[in-house]
Amino acid sequence: MRLDKFLKISRIIKRRTVAKEISSQGRITINGKVAKSSSNVNVGDEIVINFGNKVLTVKVNDIRDTTKKKEAQELFEVISEEYREDFSI
Repeated sequence: MRLDKFLKISRIIKRRTVAKEISSQGRITINGKVAKSSSNVNVGDEIVINFGNKVLTVKVNDIRDTTKKKEAQELFEVISEEYREDFSI
């Protein structure tokens, strides 16, 4: 599944266009490699997302084409969530 679609379906990022923008800025990595919005996401992958003052690291547990809001949390597991006071974009 495409990275931007996974981020939207899992509700990590609410809109697919926002996921595309963030990935085009080089702020998302999959397994340590900079990822584009079209990058393929597989079960077991580790995704790191830099949201300005927050760095979110998640592990992909499942991939589905659609999901309900309550089930979205099952698609990934949060490994770490770090907040920074001083950041650069």
